[in-house]
Amino acid sequence: MKIAEIFYSIQGEGTLAGIPSVFVRTSGCNLRCVWCDTPYTSWMPEGRQMEPREIVEAVAAFPARHVVVTGGEPMIAPRIVELTQSLGDAGLHVTVETAGTVYAPVRCDLMSISPKLANSVPGAPWAARHEQLRYQPEALRLLMDDYDYQLKFVIASREDMAEVEKMVRETRAEPERVLLMPEGIDTNTLAERGRWLTEICKERGYRFSPRLHIMLWGNQRGV
Repeated sequence: MKIAEIFYSIQGEGTLAGIPSVFVRTSGCNLRCVWCDTPYTSWMPEGRQMEPREIVEAVAAFPARHVVVTGGEPMIAPRIVELTQSLGDAGLHVTVETAGTVYAPVRCDLMSISPKLANSVPGAPWAARHEQLRYQPEALRLLMDDYDYQLKFVIASREDMAEVEKMVRETRAEPERVLLMPEGIDTNTLAERGRWLTEICKERGYRFSPRLHIMLWGNQRGV
């Protein structure tokens, strides 16, 4: 498996925000989000090949009981099922972070699904392929049926909410499992968008997701 990085930090997003976690970031993605904050796993995938056994050993070097398998898109990584099973067998709580475009029978305790909205579509030459792949309702419903899940949307403007509502209806997501997170890679942008986004959460019964790692360290790798 091609791994971009393994590091120990706190979970910055979602329902487990603040929990110390080891992050295993796979390299490679089937999408090319225009605002991607990890281009080294998507637009310019980098990393080194590691066996699942090596990855589990690297994770075990840290004191955390939570591990987050992220990307890129980990669900397309070779041997992802073997890796997640091994992490679970090691007694770890496993979160898989995915865009929800692909189903694989992984072992995980929380499926953190972040469907990509129209605000993610890049320019040419990736626009058409990204638009075709970014929303796969059948794969989403399978993931939601088979796993404890959260549905996390990256919101750049109020206009994004019409698409969110459509996806929530089509996937029959439970409102308390829907999280709205402001798009941004600096604290000022996150704060400005976060203020009006929390009001939308209050109106519609959704949860607000912070980006604690950006608040604490800015847009850096390995945090």
